[in-house]
Amino acid sequence: MSSNASERRRLAWRWVGTLIALVILNGSLTFDNTWPTLAVHWPAELSVEIAAVLVLLASCNAWLGRSSPRLIATLATLVVLFALGRYGAVTVPALYGREINLYWDAPRLGSVVQMLARVASIWQLAALLGGALLALLLLYLLARWSLRRVDAVLAHSRAARLGFGIGGTLLIAAFLVQQLSDHVPRIPRFSIPVSRTYGTQVARVVDALSSRRVARMLPSPPLHSSFEALSGRDVLLIFMESYGSVTFDRPAFERELRPARERLAKALEETGRGVVSAFVVSPTFGGQSVLAHLSLLSGIEVRDSSRYSLLMTQKRPTLVSTFKAAGYRAIAVMPGMQQPWPEGAFYGFDEIYDAAKLAYRGPPFGWWRIPDQYTLAALDADELDRHPRKPLFVFLPTVSTHIPFEPVPPFQPDWGRMLSREPYDAAPLKRALAQREDWTAMGESYVSSVEYFLDVLASYLRKHATDDPVLIVLGDHQPAANVSGEGAPWDVPVHVISRRTDILESLQRRGFRSGLTPARPAIGKMSELAPWLLDAFGGNGADRHDRAVCPEGASRTQSSVRTLAAPRGRTHPTR
Repeated sequence: MSSNASERRRLAWRWVGTLIALVILNGSLTFDNTWPTLAVHWPAELSVEIAAVLVLLASCNAWLGRSSPRLIATLATLVVLFALGRYGAVTVPALYGREINLYWDAPRLGSVVQMLARVASIWQLAALLGGALLALLLLYLLARWSLRRVDAVLAHSRAARLGFGIGGTLLIAAFLVQQLSDHVPRIPRFSIPVSRTYGTQVARVVDALSSRRVARMLPSPPLHSSFEALSGRDVLLIFMESYGSVTFDRPAFERELRPARERLAKALEETGRGVVSAFVVSPTFGGQSVLAHLSLLSGIEVRDSSRYSLLMTQKRPTLVSTFKAAGYRAIAVMPGMQQPWPEGAFYGFDEIYDAAKLAYRGPPFGWWRIPDQYTLAALDADELDRHPRKPLFVFLPTVSTHIPFEPVPPFQPDWGRMLSREPYDAAPLKRALAQREDWTAMGESYVSSVEYFLDVLASYLRKHATDDPVLIVLGDHQPAANVSGEGAPWDVPVHVISRRTDILESLQRRGFRSGLTPARPAIGKMSELAPWLLDAFGGNGADRHDRAVCPEGASRTQSSVRTLAAPRGRTHPTR
């Protein structure tokens, strides 16, 4: 009697272990992201791939006997690879607001490692690498243990082989039926197969290599202008990193940034400038700024790596070539560029100021080291303050609002000091460098970084109070989804600042709104901006005589700005 009881206990524990193993195997391929963190949770879903593994193991045990250790090890390795694929598939969209693209993202892993190496100690990097390897080892051992537990039950029980084989087959059939029609009830609920995720990545590689087909999809729009409305004025195209519509859409962000926008509006009013604003749809979200850069400069929507890589091999008209043909000197100011930039040859800039050429000597801030205020100061010293010279077309992607957003540099009222070895006083510098990013709650640091650049821009306009450049300030993409939120639109603001009322009025006819606050909906794609800007710069559709701001024009252009003016006692940005 005791022997029978002992056998029943062993059998019960065997099935308990098998049940735990099944939960582990199913959970390894069905977990979901816990937004906005790197953590995961397990929803009540099933994996069709684990169902297929059960059918395979049941069939092998029925026909060939107990599975070999080699088969178990192979299946455990596949479970680990599929678990990694699942983690990437659910975590990347949660953090960056877009799907992972291995063809595009994998070559950039080296850049990520370089960034980590600049901000982490050798021990932190070793701990990170060791932890990742240990996690992979534990995941493999857990998957192998689970598969061995299931295989052991199948080897000792014909009923288990029949039950697992039939049950797995029914689950596969249910999944296939659900895929045939949206009207079939989703019972049981299946997670998206990881094999589909990997298949999508393979398809993207194939598409990227099909250059002829992609080329037919990428006609260049006509990019031309008389530039009559510019009358030789400099044009500064400033891509503000991670400047998204979330700064207007989220009430807390809008409220915290309102004072900085009021200070910027005050600077516009005091320097006799007008501004029009709109939302446009970026081709990317949470990263891959180069897609936005190329979309605007070429007038071609570039939403993926295949289009980007293809265009880099061709000669296409761009804003750069259009301005150069009109006698402008075209320069790129790239403070985030810390390695060779072969794409520069595609654009044909006359000069490229990368991080090394900018020669920043002050204290480093974050991954990209160079504060945006220094970049603008260096631009003035190296290019704008030179005379005589050609008019300039400047392409400048900023970095101070780049994730992880902190430490935020102090604002320095003395622009000349930014070019020295000690651009900041000790106290504000110490406070800035003491900032530590909270990776689970990055909204506050994001707002601080945006506020910093808005204050820098306001001060820069005052610095150039007697000059008359046209500034185009726009976001490249929304910040990562852990800041912008789930389901956020891909919209970014664009502001055009000028004393030329004909330029501003031409853009208003395109849907721009007077002032710093854009209106919904977005007026179009970012790629559509290029011909619209060139049209406005040519004075098309407006009076052709010189309409630089005069008392009459100023009153009309600035009236909408005065409503955003800062309190009278505050005439310069402070932090």
